[in-house]
Amino acid sequence: MTPDCDRKTSLVENSLSSQQTVELQNAAQAAPIQALFDRIAPIYDQLNDWLSLGQHRIWKQMAVKWSNCQPGDTCLDLCCGSGDLAQRLARQVGPTGRVVGADFSKAQLAIAQQRLEASSCPAIIDWVEADALNLPFSDAQFDAATMGYGLRNVTDIPRSLKELHRVLKPKAKAAILDFHRPANQDFQAFQAWYLNTIVVPLAEQFGLREEYAYLSPSLEKFPIGSEQMYLARQAGFSEATHYPIAGGTMGVLVVTKGSD
Repeated sequence: MTPDCDRKTSLVENSLSSQQTVELQNAAQAAPIQALFDRIAPIYDQLNDWLSLGQHRIWKQMAVKWSNCQPGDTCLDLCCGSGDLAQRLARQVGPTGRVVGADFSKAQLAIAQQRLEASSCPAIIDWVEADALNLPFSDAQFDAATMGYGLRNVTDIPRSLKELHRVLKPKAKAAILDFHRPANQDFQAFQAWYLNTIVVPLAEQFGLREEYAYLSPSLEKFPIGSEQMYLARQAGFSEATHYPIAGGTMGVLVVTKGSD
């Protein structure tokens, strides 16, 4: 083998090694988050109702509306958790549509299936155990997508957005709901007080103090709306708009894939 060939081979090997290193790092970071969601799965919905005073249902319905899913569509609910947002999508797409709920927590998916069996959901919902950074779906498969409280928890936000972009059809929209740091200082103070004084102590009653104490630090690291819009455009989306809701303590990032 010539020296040039040796150098090229070395570069390829180094590249593969770097990629494998990133994969291992992402997996290591994701493991405790996955375990966390497995642990909170049995009371996840109940706590969501209590902690948001039921408002999360309204916010999720807003995400469905912003996703622009239509009757007969095939839609993705990424990081679907216990499946309530997926069922909202199903009611929108109707009996001729199909919804795929994807999550990396087996415990959450099991509860999602139980909830589905107890419901009168009009559309087919398939539950898929999947990594948001390596989705097991073909390119341009979905007409619309939602993601509720998942983007903040992925270990690589740009890569997750790229994967979401890949599996959406041209001109499709996705609506991504999550916590947000409000610009208003009074709302910032309220959010910090609420998380530390209400959320964590309530979770502690169920033996889940550590599981919910992660909210504040995860929010501190989470990009604000303008940064999310930038990352979405970098991932390939032709349009990206962030809508602050609940006084800016929550937000919905709405992205559109170009026509290609």
